[in-house]
Amino acid sequence: MNAYKKYITLEDPKQLILSDLPFQPGQRVEVIILAEDNPRTPLVEQLQTLLKQTQALHADNPMTEAEIAAEIEAYRQGQ
Repeated sequence: MNAYKKYITLEDPKQLILSDLPFQPGQRVEVIILAEDNPRTPLVEQLQTLLKQTQALHADNPMTEAEIAAEIEAYRQGQ
């Protein structure tokens, strides 16, 4: 059995149009439709939420460059 994979984005959930297929007229084919899951989408949303929360921590009292450098140095020294 030859397999042919084609990715499309549905515009109308009531209709699916496949075109430019490499098969002969009258040839019998099996059609299997699999929805693509993107496991990264929830992770991206969680990261965006975390970044917003982190930025909000110091919105009223932003850290200075010297404070940031001191925290980085302390982290590198294992403090």
